[in-house]
Amino acid sequence: MQKRAWWKEAVVYQIYPRSFMDSNGDGIGDLNGIRSRLDYLQTLGVDVVWLCPVYDSPNDDNGYDIRDYYSIMREFGTMQDFEVLLADLHERGMKLVMDLVVNHTSDEHAWFQASRSSRDNPYRDWYIWRPGRDGREPNNWASHFSGSAWEWTEETDEYYLHLFSRKQPDLNWENEAVRNAVYDMMQWWLDKGIDGFRMDVINAISKVPGLPDAPNPTGARYAWGGQFFYNGPKVHDYLREMYHRVLSKYDIMTVGETGQVTTADAILYAGEDRGELNMVFQFEHMDLDSGPGGKWDVRPWRLSDLKQVMTRWQKDLYGKAWNSLYLNNHDQPRAVSRFGDDGKYRVVSAKMLATFLHLQQGTPYIYQGEEIGMTNVAFSDISDYRDVEILNLWRERVVEGGEDPTSILAAIHKKGRDNARTPMQWDDSKHAGFTTGTPWIRVNPNYRRIHVKEALANPDSVLHYYRTLIALRKAHPIVVYGRYDLVAADHPQVYAYTRTLDDEVWLVICNFTAEEVSFDWPEEVPTSEPEFLIGNYPEQEGDIRRMQLRPYECRVYRA
Repeated sequence: MQKRAWWKEAVVYQIYPRSFMDSNGDGIGDLNGIRSRLDYLQTLGVDVVWLCPVYDSPNDDNGYDIRDYYSIMREFGTMQDFEVLLADLHERGMKLVMDLVVNHTSDEHAWFQASRSSRDNPYRDWYIWRPGRDGREPNNWASHFSGSAWEWTEETDEYYLHLFSRKQPDLNWENEAVRNAVYDMMQWWLDKGIDGFRMDVINAISKVPGLPDAPNPTGARYAWGGQFFYNGPKVHDYLREMYHRVLSKYDIMTVGETGQVTTADAILYAGEDRGELNMVFQFEHMDLDSGPGGKWDVRPWRLSDLKQVMTRWQKDLYGKAWNSLYLNNHDQPRAVSRFGDDGKYRVVSAKMLATFLHLQQGTPYIYQGEEIGMTNVAFSDISDYRDVEILNLWRERVVEGGEDPTSILAAIHKKGRDNARTPMQWDDSKHAGFTTGTPWIRVNPNYRRIHVKEALANPDSVLHYYRTLIALRKAHPIVVYGRYDLVAADHPQVYAYTRTLDDEVWLVICNFTAEEVSFDWPEEVPTSEPEFLIGNYPEQEGDIRRMQLRPYECRVYRA
């Protein structure tokens, strides 16, 4: 068995504070709103709450542009409110993980304000500044949020690097003073009693020396330069330094958001004895519906690809590093709309996806609303959207580029980040019980039938299924520590796998289609007296050696 750890056995619930629960009627979720729903989270059975950024911020990127790491955003409450929330979580036996955003700050942070003021300011080298090149940017890198990754400032006639919004200048991790300031801040929060960090784009903190131009075969004005800033030459040095200076001194959980990583990279970031992180978020399965043109070039995903990607991560990391398991988060569309069926089969497909994910090896993450089967939203007007990424896309492609607004809006409906950011649906009252005021972003119109109040009252709801699934995981070490093996690899409609621990074997069967499907019990799995453990339909009588699976049906057996 692998080494035991509390964070391996935990189930994490991610909260996007702005959209979770508003306590004061200003239309924006806040810390006291979260406090008011802790009983709900406790009843669900989660162990850890991961809180998206609540630090002081001008909110260009909804809190991921931090103005002051030591203060709470006024809209969310006060530091005292935060401390009471932390104490309330600990009282209930739950832990709190904070977002750590240290690849960049806000351009309104005092460090950057000093840095931009003059070339000889002591803070100048805290960020990445370069002179222009022939009247253009220092290189051709594109920002994640469209356009150039460089912004010119009049004060010093130089450009600063921003891999994200122009209001999110990248910190210069080459500078030891920057690293020391970051480590001091991390220690301050850990001494306050928090239980770990989710580290935003942490594998982008080391850039390739010289910041070379990215290959540009299409001749676009700006080109993707991820190979020059993801998994850079010093990133592991920095993370090992962070571990020895800060993380190793506390019994905490750490997870790194790491774009463009392979399983080999993940073993370096999260290897059992590497002294860096506990686990990473990878994005291979999140890119299965992206075409050659990237995220907005939407194409149908294939079950065969999902099997290949998930199995590779399960097998390659086994015994070496730890997986984080997720299908939803604040940057991704809703899983039931993306991988299931958010219409006729919304409830059964949401349960199937939960079973598929939670019974693999790794720490499962639930994103707010996932547990009641919340769906994507399709606003008909761009003015209803709030995400900087969406608005930049619209400006660049439609307003300036003249592309067809209908096709761009269709891509936003499928892949836009605001799908995950509409307010949590608590009941069928006005604004879904999220606020007594006007919400900062519109509520999904389907809230009158999809909400927590209904889910709590309905024993057959997605919510109650999640509670059962979480309890099952906690009762059986095989779910946490067992070996994963794919079975029926070539079945076009069913994703099936086993979990094995010592002499115990479980078989997980998931029909990913809206059709009835035949599935034969795999020859390599024993069939003496299989026990039905959980499923999203009532158990059927009949020969389990030749099953007829109903639409989106999942079944789990102890062989």
